[in-house]
This record gives sequence, C-alpha cells and structure tokens, in this order.
Amino acid sequence: MIENFAMDVAQQAKLPGWRFGHLTARNLDAAHLVIEALLLDTNSGAYRIISAPLAEGSATYPSVTPLLPAAHHAERAAGDMFGIKAMGHPRWKSLLLHEAWPPELFPLAGASQVTVPRAPYRFLEVHGEGIHEIPVGPIHAGIIEPGHFRFSCLGEVITNVEIRLGYQHRGVEKRLSLAPWQQARFIAESASSDTAAGNALAHAVAIEQLLQLTAPPRAQALRTLALELERLANHVGDIGAICGDIGYSVGSSLFPPLRGAILALAQLLTGTRRQRYYILPGGVVRDLDETGRRAIKNGLAELAATLQKHIPLVLENHAVLERMVDVGRLSAELAADFGMVGPAARASGSGYDARRAFAHGCYPALSPTPARREGGDALARTQIRVDEIATSIAIVDGLLDALPDSLYRLDLPKCLPAAQVGVGIVEAWRGELIHWVTTNDAGEIARYAIKDPSFNNWTGLGIAVRGNLVADFPLCNKSFNLSYSGNDL
Repeated sequence: MIENFAMDVAQQAKLPGWRFGHLTARNLDAAHLVIEALLLDTNSGAYRIISAPLAEGSATYPSVTPLLPAAHHAERAAGDMFGIKAMGHPRWKSLLLHEAWPPELFPLAGASQVTVPRAPYRFLEVHGEGIHEIPVGPIHAGIIEPGHFRFSCLGEVITNVEIRLGYQHRGVEKRLSLAPWQQARFIAESASSDTAAGNALAHAVAIEQLLQLTAPPRAQALRTLALELERLANHVGDIGAICGDIGYSVGSSLFPPLRGAILALAQLLTGTRRQRYYILPGGVVRDLDETGRRAIKNGLAELAATLQKHIPLVLENHAVLERMVDVGRLSAELAADFGMVGPAARASGSGYDARRAFAHGCYPALSPTPARREGGDALARTQIRVDEIATSIAIVDGLLDALPDSLYRLDLPKCLPAAQVGVGIVEAWRGELIHWVTTNDAGEIARYAIKDPSFNNWTGLGIAVRGNLVADFPLCNKSFNLSYSGNDL
C-alpha cells in the first residue's frame, strides 16, 4: 500500500545489517506507475524490493526522506524523470533537469500518466549580516565536468554550499531500455567513463542474474583484475591531484606517471587503457595469455616498489599533513544518515565494503578487510586511498599467480526471461555501484536504473565543506573526487 510505503522502506533499511540501496519508479503500463525501493542485506548478500503502485489518477506518494535521509536525491530524481512528487520531502525541487528542459517533459513517464509540474529551482539562501554569495561554475577552468557551486560565506568561511548538477544528463537510463539488450553493455559502461570496468561488471552481474547463469571462474578472476586495476589507477591519480590542490609540486609530479603506468597494465589485460569493451555478460571479451600475465606481474612489482618510495613523501611530510588534517571533516553520524559509500564513508568510520557482501568477480570469497579511518577529513580520505592501493596490489598479484584454468566466456541465450529482476552490486573505486534491471512480460528491459556511488556522496561533500575556508574547497572537493556524469546519467 502506498500509505505504508515510506514506513516499510525505513523500517527495513534500519534493520541490523540492512541498508538503503536505491529508489526509483517504473511504468506498469502507459498510465500507471509503481514506486520501488531497493534494500540491501550486507550480511547475506541478498536484497529486497519494496513496491507500491500509485493510485489511479495520482502522481504523489509519501516521502521516504523524513524517515531515511539517504533517499532524498533518489526521490528528486524520480520526480524529474517520472513527474511524481514525494509529499513531505524537506527540500523538493528538480535534481537533474534544468530550466532549458520543457517543464512538461518527464523523460521516463508513461504516455498517459498523470504528472506533477516541476517546481522552479531555488537555491537555498543564507541570511545574516556579512553573508555574501560566490557563484562558481558550471564551466570551470581546466577539463573537469560541469557543475555549479553556490557558496554562502561569512568573510572567507563557507557557511553553506549548494551543489547543482544535471548538466551532464544524457538520458542513459532511457537508452538502456530502448537498445537491444545484447548491446546495452556499451551504454552501461559509459555511465561514468573513469568507472568503465565497474559499470560493465555491475551490468554483467545484473544480466547474469536475469539469465540465471554464472560466469566461469577464469572470467571472474579476469574481471576482478580489471576492477582492481581501475581502483589502483584512480586512487594513485587522486593522490597526485590532492597534492596539486595543496601546492605540493613533488607529489603532483610523481603520481600522475604512475597512474599512466597502471593504465598501461590495464591495456595489457583488456586491450584499452580505460578498459572499455572488455567485461560483458557471460565473461570477458578476451583471455590473458602467459606473456601478458608475466608483463602485468612484472609491471606491478615495479609499481609497488616505486609507490613504497613515493607515498612516504606525502604521508610523512608534516607540511602536507597539516594542510589536510581537519579539512573537510564529515562526522560518522552524518555519513551514515546520508548513506555515504566507498572511501569517503570508510574515512568517516564506516566498515561497509560491497566486496564483502555481494557477489561480483571473485568477491565476496576474496574480499579484503575494509580500510577504515575515524577522522573524516581530507587526510583520512587520502589515507584510505593509500591503504586500498596496497590491498589492490596484493589482490592483483595473487590472482596473477593463480588464474583458474577454465573458459573465459559463455554463450548467452537469445532472449531475456519475462517479468524478472536482476541487480548487480559492485564495489567500484568510489564505492557501492548498483545496476538494477527489470524486464516486462515480453522479456524486454522495462526499467534500467543505475545508482553511481557519487549519487550518495555529493551530499557528503556539501556538508563537509561547511565551516572551512573558501581556499580549502578545492582540497575538499578533490578528496571526495566525485563523478558529475555518474550522478547525472
């Protein structure tokens, strides 16, 4: 029942070991919608979907957000895409669609569905003597993606920042429901290009669930290699970028070449540096021969030795540590309330790592002990990356020594099963990544929803920068390093 939907979702999410995964809507037919929430059991690796059809002629439902703050972005996104309104949402407004979009356009709504007009976007205003605003973006210097940051400041101190995204909205989820499912992986892995392996793996796991098949052991090992090399490359690159944002030229010059070296190892494995077009439902596109295995192993050993020399230049440099400590602090309580994931959450005391809970690649059998810090600041987020670099090197090295001898790819059936659900949950390098696929009675993809880890974590950045100097925002931002395109879809 729609009247009990919010309470049912909140109660399930607050049970021991459970967490809120995602919330979205789905068309039952041209005129009727169902609102659905995905809840995850981190103890057993299971999940539960709570569904509630909207009443005929209605486009509203009771908001989950007052009971479960982690749902606030998902409800606003569903409002943009389906024209439904979460009644009682504390800050209801558009999330993805801007003024340039026709106000009557709801890209995923049914042809004759009742809709609620989008409310005009209004930035939160901070009032008081001496308060001034600094608008930044959406176009920035450099090559970063577009996003608007509206700072409210008292002198040089940030009292609030509102982050407006949506400039990268490309209709990814709609395209995934229209494309032939055999080619959908090319769209899925493009949701966020620096997470191609993570998105491709989540897509593959979801489709394999639908088909009730499991990729061969060798394919699972090769997928894990791709996932961990992607994690390595991005974490190493982030350390260099963080050094650049604090003006530490030694670190900013030493780490980018190492990221390039890791991408070269990824190319040996997958054929491309960004690991595109490699992971697919049923396995991987190509095998790894002995020459390639030895080359990656030797390159990994050189990388590990170099990092052992370079990392102390950052984490044992008092000037660097003083620049990061207490900057962009996010409390454990707020990180939990807003469903933070990945290194950003583990830097604020969370012990959640999807590799320990959900089947993907060689996980959870091979899952590492999660890196964890309590500081919640830029330093803690950097330390988490360093810890995860060491873990990923060990995982890759171990897999290269013991690659299973099996097929690396299975042939797939020609059709998807009707009226089924597949959910792929992956610990991508930014954190928990979800691909949620539902088929209709004809075996076609009726709804394809993606929840990127950045979708959880942008709120955390907005909270973490409060009380910091304007000059510290680049460091705060880089210590999270979130995806604009992964959020916008």
